[in-house]
Amino acid sequence: MDEAENITNISIIVIDREENTRNIIKNYLSEIEGFDFSSETFSEFYDFELGCDYAINSQNAIVLIDISENPEKALKVIKTIKEQKKDIAIIALSNKASTDTIIKAMRAGAKEFITKPIIKTDFLEIIKNLRKEMKNTEQKDSCKIISTFSNKGGIGKTSIAVNLAVELAELSKEKVALIDLNLQLGDVSTFLDMTPNFSMDYIASNIHNFDETELLKTLTRYKNTSLYVIADPLNIAKSKEITSDQIKLLINILKKSFSYIVIDIGTNIDSKTVMALDMSDLILLIAIVNLPAIRSTQRCIELFKRLGYSKDKIKLVLNRYIENEDIKATDIEEVVKQKVYWKIPNNYLTMMSAINKGVPVNQINRDSNLAQNYMEFASKISDYLITKQLEKDYDLN
Repeated sequence: MDEAENITNISIIVIDREENTRNIIKNYLSEIEGFDFSSETFSEFYDFELGCDYAINSQNAIVLIDISENPEKALKVIKTIKEQKKDIAIIALSNKASTDTIIKAMRAGAKEFITKPIIKTDFLEIIKNLRKEMKNTEQKDSCKIISTFSNKGGIGKTSIAVNLAVELAELSKEKVALIDLNLQLGDVSTFLDMTPNFSMDYIASNIHNFDETELLKTLTRYKNTSLYVIADPLNIAKSKEITSDQIKLLINILKKSFSYIVIDIGTNIDSKTVMALDMSDLILLIAIVNLPAIRSTQRCIELFKRLGYSKDKIKLVLNRYIENEDIKATDIEEVVKQKVYWKIPNNYLTMMSAINKGVPVNQINRDSNLAQNYMEFASKISDYLITKQLEKDYDLN
């Protein structure tokens, strides 16, 4: 391993019932130049509760937690630490390296996953990278960008973007940005009954002077959640002054602070639209079950092919779906040559009540089929994005 950087102010906390594992970790850490085992730098715990309490009262720590023996309890500890201490990086340890195990650890709040028995080179590399990231000398691109798109209006694209963003914030407890990129006729702020202090035109015109801290101050937080909103311009004429370069810079700055960015993209195809689609990790192509919408969806998929997007990047979502209609989901798949990724049920009363009151559907009736569907939708998307990242990081199949 290369000569280690100074690790002052970054401590290591190990929570593992196995003494042998704790000793192995100490042995590996002893090879890092400048590392000492003082109480301020290194702590080890056999007991989960004691380790959890200590971690919560620590600053700038890397916490290693074994989830092998009692995964349910260990995952609760990870979640508790992460919810209370955002500046702590958590590494999950386990003798089981299944995709499901890793996803559960990441969902709980783990930053990295290490399989037991611990391989020294892998361990030291992860510690080294986490230390760099915590010192802000290296920015790990973990933010995921999700766009809702259709070239046809009136099919519920904005309602999907809003409710998905709300559920992602609730699920992850991490910062989620919701951008209204329907620059002339946006409704995101209306759907959430918000009056932002700053809208897209002001932010875009000043974006070259912002860093992530200053940008965050211009965003409007939705109630007591981790969701932040960027609304469309109040003055339609101002929307024409916004450039694709400004939006690209805005997204790149947001990526440094946010775990998810949800973009409600307008129906027009222009340089701003294409730029946002290019930057997206997932494009949710929204359709409803009627012939005009299906033809429109087919044209969108043909456009995406010309833009060079993989099928994996495009997820077909059917809104206002009713079972046993004349046109089946399989019929749509056959026409557009794309599998249906998700179906959102038709619940007119719940959706219209949410829109008229300016609240997400989960605030109308958390037990409704629509609210439950959005909760499951957010969970599926989160799991999918985590899995894709794991396939890159850990070469999982």
